[in-house]
Amino acid sequence: MNVMSSVVRGARRLVHADPALLSNFLSLPLLGPARSSAPMLTCPQSRRFASKQVKGHKKEQKTQKVKSKADKQEVEIRQTMTVAALAEAMKKDFDHVLEALLNTSVDLDSLEPDSVLDERWIKEVVTRSGMKFRWAKLSESRERANKDARRRPPADPSSLKPRPPVVTIMGHVDHGKTTLLDSLRKSQIVSTEAGGITQHIGAFLVQLPTGEKITFLDTPGHAAFSSMRARGANATDIVVLVVAADDGVMNQTVESIQHAKKAKVPVIVAVNKCDKPQADTQRVKQELLAHDIVCEEFGGDVQAIHISALKGDNLLALAEATVALAELLELKAEPTGAVEGLIIESRTDKGKGPVTTVIIQRGTLKRGCVLVAGKSWAKVRFLFDENGRVVTEAGPSAAVEVVGWKEQPSAGELLLEVESEQRAREVMEWRSYEEEQQKLQEEQGVIENKQKLHLEEYRKERAGLMHLSWRQRKWAMYKANRTQYAIRPSERIQSDEPCLPIIIKGDVDGSVETLLNIMDSYEAQQQCQLDVLHFGIGDISENDVNMADTFTGSIYGFNVAASRSIQQLAARRGVPLRLHKVIYKLIDELKDELSSKLPPIVSENIVGEATVLAMFDVTVGKKKIPVAGCRVQRGQLDQRLKFRLIRGRDIVWEGSLSALKHHKDDVQTVKVGMECGVSADGHGDFRTGDVIVCFEEVDAPQVTSWDPGF
Repeated sequence: MNVMSSVVRGARRLVHADPALLSNFLSLPLLGPARSSAPMLTCPQSRRFASKQVKGHKKEQKTQKVKSKADKQEVEIRQTMTVAALAEAMKKDFDHVLEALLNTSVDLDSLEPDSVLDERWIKEVVTRSGMKFRWAKLSESRERANKDARRRPPADPSSLKPRPPVVTIMGHVDHGKTTLLDSLRKSQIVSTEAGGITQHIGAFLVQLPTGEKITFLDTPGHAAFSSMRARGANATDIVVLVVAADDGVMNQTVESIQHAKKAKVPVIVAVNKCDKPQADTQRVKQELLAHDIVCEEFGGDVQAIHISALKGDNLLALAEATVALAELLELKAEPTGAVEGLIIESRTDKGKGPVTTVIIQRGTLKRGCVLVAGKSWAKVRFLFDENGRVVTEAGPSAAVEVVGWKEQPSAGELLLEVESEQRAREVMEWRSYEEEQQKLQEEQGVIENKQKLHLEEYRKERAGLMHLSWRQRKWAMYKANRTQYAIRPSERIQSDEPCLPIIIKGDVDGSVETLLNIMDSYEAQQQCQLDVLHFGIGDISENDVNMADTFTGSIYGFNVAASRSIQQLAARRGVPLRLHKVIYKLIDELKDELSSKLPPIVSENIVGEATVLAMFDVTVGKKKIPVAGCRVQRGQLDQRLKFRLIRGRDIVWEGSLSALKHHKDDVQTVKVGMECGVSADGHGDFRTGDVIVCFEEVDAPQVTSWDPGF
């Protein structure tokens, strides 16, 4: 019977494969004579019987589906891994590895984070954790080919030709630098400068009566424009240090000397305003000695020329001294080959687009040249001189304006010529890639520092629990940190601290750079947060107003304009537009707005004082109210103000009065020398000799502690 049942079960399993084979199998003599009247098993019936008989078949299918849906975490392993390295690869902690090694032959008590595990236990830990492992591969990262544009190697001395010197005029604000240039080129630049101070860097080519050419750079002397002065010193051959004979050496004079020393540029001292009666040229030279500027009359090698820029006195002597020093320096450059230069200034023009002022250092710049500078490139469309006239080419030491930039380059960038537009795009791609890599390295460094701090905190937390077993240690850490698990990460505490978001717009890149440098010096973050939302070059746009409206900020513009429609839009949105032509006025208004964001300082103003002479009770209805009989010693008592009860040196009570009476009449005020009765609101413990002080709280505006230095 057992044999028959096994045969039938086997036949039923074969139904799915081949019914003909089943019929042949059943026709064997073992089964006896065939009964034709017996119905054959149909395929659906056999499936039903088979599914009933084969136990666990559906369960296997379900588990297979579940396993296919769950993606196992992949762990990269290698030989001779430590416990800490394995835990880090699995993104688990040290105790998790110990849990996975339970019920194995590994001695858990002897394991430390730096203990090395065998290969079989590494695989065992990963498998027991519901993960899958893969062996780490040694892959060599391919370095990307450097496609950046670089300077050419030094030229052959035989191909060098003399070039005009580049002279930068530096000095303190209002010492006469621009007036000196006016006298040299017979123009009135000062009249075009707001406030009579230079707020941009200007480059001019001056031809002397003797025929020599000199390229002058005029740098701002105001304290805010330190970056512009540094850029002018780096692009020059000679520095003319202008010092007023009546003022002497000032702060920006010292800073200009430091810029010249850092750039290793020779200096010529121009003592200006010698025509004034209070001029003292000898004092100026002695003050310069303290900064290692030794004039020739004191045995040094620095020429000192006494001039009057306003009257034009002795300017030829200054020009001759400059030419003589240039001859000693033997200034030469290669006029052929690819162009190299330096961007002195960058701005946006309505009709021309991005425009840069460039000093050519090597080669000859022509129309159609392809240039790269920083993260921008240009195909030169036009070249303009300082007077706005179109020029066809510019050789070494020439200062020209370049039109044709795709984007606005930053001032101070190196200017290089490349072969074609395709080559310029390759350079831009490489520089963008290099910047991304640098940012990634910085971010990686920040992440590693945070991980180190987290690991140090984790080790400090575990240090006091090392004497416990791993189970006890885990339970102790859970009890210590379980309150943190209940905090929702989505809950954020909004800070009520004052904040001022601003947008900065300037006419040229150097002005924006200067304003950003001033914002970097802001050190009153504990009073009011200063956030620079956006900065750029050009007039105020609709996007600026929309952004300022979104963040409830203000727009500060320096030497830029806002159209009538933009002003109306800003007025409707309630966005303040603060446009200025003079930089220190802009900073003053910014300081005022920062001060307006600060909460007022509450100060107390004592109005009067009274001394308690006696105590008595007054019956009002069924209640007895304690009343203090007082005499006003100073000022007056006003019932509408606040009062304070002082006993000895202690403040016993502070609040308002419920009644103030003179004799039997309710009064509002009691003046000095008069007696009165006082009943306090919620206080009745008066004693003879107590002092009652009447005071008022006055809100005084708070001023920001930020000092930008000018």
